[in-house]
Amino acid sequence: MLEPAYQADVVVVGAGVAGLSAAHRLTSAGVTTAVLESAPWVGGRMSTEKVDGFRLDRIGQLLSTAYPELALTPGLDALVLRPFAPGVLLHSDGRHHRAGAQAGAGSARGALHAVRALASAPRPGALPRPRVGASVPVRAGAPLGSAVDQARLGAALTRIAATPAERLLRRPELPAARALAARGLPARTIDGFLRPLLAALLCDPDLTTSSRCADLALRAFAAGRLSLPEGGAEVLPELLARTLPPGTVHTGVRVTSVSTTSVTTAEHGEFRCRAVLVATDARTAAELLPGLRVPDFHPVTVVHHTTDEPPRTGASLLLDADRGGPVAHTAVVSRVDPSRAPGGRALISSTVLGTPPPGVDTAVRMHLSRLYGTSTARWETLAVHHTAEAVPAMRAPHDLRRPVRLLAGLYVCGDHRDTSTVQGALHSAHRAAAAIVSDLGAAGSLHTADPVPTSRQEQAAA
Repeated sequence: MLEPAYQADVVVVGAGVAGLSAAHRLTSAGVTTAVLESAPWVGGRMSTEKVDGFRLDRIGQLLSTAYPELALTPGLDALVLRPFAPGVLLHSDGRHHRAGAQAGAGSARGALHAVRALASAPRPGALPRPRVGASVPVRAGAPLGSAVDQARLGAALTRIAATPAERLLRRPELPAARALAARGLPARTIDGFLRPLLAALLCDPDLTTSSRCADLALRAFAAGRLSLPEGGAEVLPELLARTLPPGTVHTGVRVTSVSTTSVTTAEHGEFRCRAVLVATDARTAAELLPGLRVPDFHPVTVVHHTTDEPPRTGASLLLDADRGGPVAHTAVVSRVDPSRAPGGRALISSTVLGTPPPGVDTAVRMHLSRLYGTSTARWETLAVHHTAEAVPAMRAPHDLRRPVRLLAGLYVCGDHRDTSTVQGALHSAHRAAAAIVSDLGAAGSLHTADPVPTSRQEQAAA
């Protein structure tokens, strides 16, 4: 039980990755911090269900080894990322095709070979390529187009990997679907590769997302490797919580109101402080901070299956270039991260974007049978996780640097203040912690702080 008069320099409301990473930066700067979480556990939407030795992510957002905040965030030193096989595996016309970018390719030769068919021989030092069953042949070319088209795509991905993020943010902004059509790439390459890839990265099947956000997602894909955290999504918040000073995080504490100098809770009365950081999801943040904009959301459904005879696609992320069913992307997750399944069993996790169809498990099984080229009749369904407000929408125009300082003493962070990714949540926490440190006059400099709003108009822009 907490004392009603418990005091701290800063009270952080919400123990998701944004709130916990902000708490790390604040405590590192000498700012005493208390994190209050209404749920019995930390993590928010980054949660993992445990069923009979399986670890099942509820949303299963894809990470990239090119996310800078994963390396910059204190407390994540022990995080292990398990990469997928390079690039992605595309299913089109009953065949599999491998497409992807070389991380760090900077030469013309690297650009020409940035997209390769799975059947091509691996270069020395490359990771072993995954095996694909004979029932789903692997072919070069379609759906990427001719060799020239593939070379153009490879060159484009290489260029975007080397482009600074701030330059991408200055590009003209359109909905991603319209921007793709204006990039000079063949329609076959766009529809067969870029559309399904961006839908998976952005959780947006219609590609209404801002083209600037889509460019950032493509940059992370081209510059790094798509990955999963070893042990499940919950590992990120658990690592952050475990490495904070003892007594910093308090679960099961419901915050009912906030001000610049206090937080009122249902169970423990008032917490007095010098500043408050609201680090909850967008809807909860708006309930505590009336007037804060609530975005639209992309719903996500994840269906988890197990079998003792897994498809032979290795550690690949498989996309449906034909969009012939509800599954946007799927993977034998236990091949990527063996800790997610008990010995002798395979875990296949499949993501449905948008409103799921009636009888979603049956529809997913039928689609997976075509995608993997194998019967799914004997697969066991472990869980179906539907999250209606999984990912905040980033429709154009989208401000990727929404203010984190509402007033001196009152701050907000989360993926709804930046990009709707783990990178965005961590970056918004970085900005918020820097603003708090600057305003409180604490020693050290974390980040260039947002300017203090000086007029009602600027405050309303938040």
